[in-house]
Amino acid sequence: MKRLRWLIGLLAIIIILGMVIYYPFESLLEWQSEFLKRSFSVLFLCAVFCLWRIFRGPTAADRAVAIDILGILILGFCAILGIPTGRDWYIDIGIAWALQSFISTLALAKYMEGRNFDE
Repeated sequence: MKRLRWLIGLLAIIIILGMVIYYPFESLLEWQSEFLKRSFSVLFLCAVFCLWRIFRGPTAADRAVAIDILGILILGFCAILGIPTGRDWYIDIGIAWALQSFISTLALAKYMEGRNFDE
């Protein structure tokens, strides 16, 4: 049951991002260049590989690293959307996501090491 939910979620993400890449919304057609499409596709492929590592990671440390890399990829998605549209709040969201990802990675590392958060 758990694998079925993961598979359905991964399939939904692939379909949604595939539609954004290959059938972009009318408002996004103005800024999409070939470079942005390719960079978005590369980031999407890397995100799929990170989700695969989260799903199949043999240890908790592998999963934690994959989640951290996925946070960095989301920062890349925000930068790709922020640069051509000229909206600053995409970059703000990316910075907040990076800070949250960093703090959560530190907390998870301390938990996996077996120490308390106040040490």
